[in-house]
Amino acid sequence: MSPRTTRTPRAASRTAAVSRTAAVSRAKATGRNKNVVEVTNLNVSFRTATGVIKVVENVSFSVAKGECLAVVGESGSGKSVSALATIGLLAKNQAIVEGSVKFLGEELLGKPESYMRKIRGGGISMIFQEPLSALNPVTTIGEQIAEVLVAHDRGNWKTANAKAIEYLEQVEIAQPARRAKQYPHELSGGMRQRAMIAMALAGEPELIIADEPTTALDVTIQAQVLDLLRRTTRERGTALLLITHDLGVVAETADRVAVMYAGQIVEEGPAATLLRKPASPYAIDLVSSIPSYERRGKGLSTISGNVPSPAHFPTGCRFHPRCRFAVAACAKTMPQLESTGGGRAVRCLRADEIARGARPTSTAKRAAAGGAKRPVKAPAKRKAAR
Repeated sequence: MSPRTTRTPRAASRTAAVSRTAAVSRAKATGRNKNVVEVTNLNVSFRTATGVIKVVENVSFSVAKGECLAVVGESGSGKSVSALATIGLLAKNQAIVEGSVKFLGEELLGKPESYMRKIRGGGISMIFQEPLSALNPVTTIGEQIAEVLVAHDRGNWKTANAKAIEYLEQVEIAQPARRAKQYPHELSGGMRQRAMIAMALAGEPELIIADEPTTALDVTIQAQVLDLLRRTTRERGTALLLITHDLGVVAETADRVAVMYAGQIVEEGPAATLLRKPASPYAIDLVSSIPSYERRGKGLSTISGNVPSPAHFPTGCRFHPRCRFAVAACAKTMPQLESTGGGRAVRCLRADEIARGARPTSTAKRAAAGGAKRPVKAPAKRKAAR
């Protein structure tokens, strides 16, 4: 009988690193077009105490090499859930994910967790919304970046620690050698976000998913972080999926935009065209809500009502209860996302009419369609006589 072979922890780690690299290389080899990621008819449901509730329905998008796709919409529209489903970070015992997610031509849905761990970081990286909660509080910044390099076979710990300082320098952190030895709580919000970007770049991914990367940052730091993120991804040819509700961020960063509402994409197109002339009522209202010099003195535009709960999505068009253009048919018929040419697609029954200059419907017609009525101002209180 041959003696039993025992693998050392170092050998096991080395084998795992080789497997991770092979998985990403295999995905790159099978990619036959310029799209880094292709999501088709993505559906996400969650198991709850009251039953299965669908929160994302038939979402499709793609991101090409070196391109930035921004997914925008109000909170609760399904943006982050779609991104987490793409990278396989939803709990398997709670989420039901259906459809297709292809990374460089290779299907990811249905792959075991062990395989997805090989893709994350080395093939797809994610920058989370709040770096202080995403970073490990008991490990230095340098060690966390070095761990990415070691995990994806980018060198041993000695060389990885040196490279970590280089990555911090690339994201323009002052005194990178000193910052590498500090813990997350010792850095400012802008520095922590830059460190997150450094970690994302360290694995040399093909796709970076940035979920609200500038939340809670002041305007100056926000602009610097966005410029850094866009510049580094363009230089490396990395695809960028940017999730945000800030249309100002979209205007500065994105090549294309997908507008989401109530778990569906309601409009998609080139960023410059969509922001200049939105076609769907929801996108029109979103763009109108941006403060601008032209509307100075006219007050801010708002969208009445709230995003509906996934457990109580309205029948027909999901935006019709809040829509200024709603008619009776909108409450009965679910519109499909249809191409309108020029790389644009719109989900609206009245898209053609609106494009030809249709005016918002009257309050009575909106009420008949089940839409929200214009809020009535409360009468001004009279001053008590003295």
